[in-house]
Amino acid sequence: MAANDNRTVTIAVIARLAGVSVPTVSRVINGRSDVAPQTRERVEELLTRHGYRRRPPSMRASSGLLDLVFPDLDSPWAVEIIRGVEDVAHAVGVGTVVSAIHRRTSSAKQWLDNIRTRSTEGVIFVTSTLEPPQQADLRRLNIPVVIVDPAGVPAQDAPTIGATNWAGSLRATEYLIGLGHRRIGFIAGLPQLMCSRARMDGYRAALETAGIPIDDRLIQPGNFYHEAGFSGGVRLLGLADPPTAIFASSDQMALGVYEAVRQRGLRVPDDISVVGFDDLPEVRWCSPPLTTVRQPLAEMGMLAARTVLRLAKGEKVESPRIELATELVVRDSAAAPKG
Repeated sequence: MAANDNRTVTIAVIARLAGVSVPTVSRVINGRSDVAPQTRERVEELLTRHGYRRRPPSMRASSGLLDLVFPDLDSPWAVEIIRGVEDVAHAVGVGTVVSAIHRRTSSAKQWLDNIRTRSTEGVIFVTSTLEPPQQADLRRLNIPVVIVDPAGVPAQDAPTIGATNWAGSLRATEYLIGLGHRRIGFIAGLPQLMCSRARMDGYRAALETAGIPIDDRLIQPGNFYHEAGFSGGVRLLGLADPPTAIFASSDQMALGVYEAVRQRGLRVPDDISVVGFDDLPEVRWCSPPLTTVRQPLAEMGMLAARTVLRLAKGEKVESPRIELATELVVRDSAAAPKG
């Protein structure tokens, strides 16, 4: 039988050659886990040798479900992304399944086992990564994938959706420099995330362009959460020569800085200016309202949903990497330094 002769290569033929049942071959094709490794390997080898073509995504039966996967669900920015995805999904009559894999291999495996038992239009991963074997499982299942804010360079050919983090951070730092600040503290995000590194680079680029020496003591580690902003703010305010402004690379950390300032008996922006990143809904209601970089989280979710649904129909996307524009939103938390 010719390797490229698809007219006679059916599941029944593969089953006969492998010495297994037709349902067993079907389970291998669909990426099911309830097949012995040796049997799976034999069937996969025959499928490849005889050029069996799995059905493309456009021929898959519609499931009416879209999967949205986060590493955790304890952040307000996750809610904004969910809102954007849900807006698009609801408009086309598709349900949204939200999961958290908690950065644990066991959680990812459990999630994949769940996917194998049901169908999905596609998967949107948010700052999440899967190991190569898990990525291979998704490819075998013909499930389209889109990644929002990838942790690193995606290992599989999946479109990515992000924001102009470098430009947003550059603009925020330039704004503080324009107010007259020269000692600007920075609280970073998780170092393994591309968005964190881009925000750090934007901060450093603004200082270098303005001819301001970079003082590593003014750069504190963070993780985007309130506690890291508070502890980073405490360390910065405790320096012998503290900064006159602090740029926190997330709104939650900026609010943590607010508490560090309050506990030290100081006031924002009278004694120290604070700028955040994200523009979460609540920051316009804090006191004083926070100046921040607006990251279009809901729009990122909407675009991710539209993209993965297009892939599910077998359509191609124009660009593998899309970045939506950020914008500095000026409120009341930054002012010129005293003196």
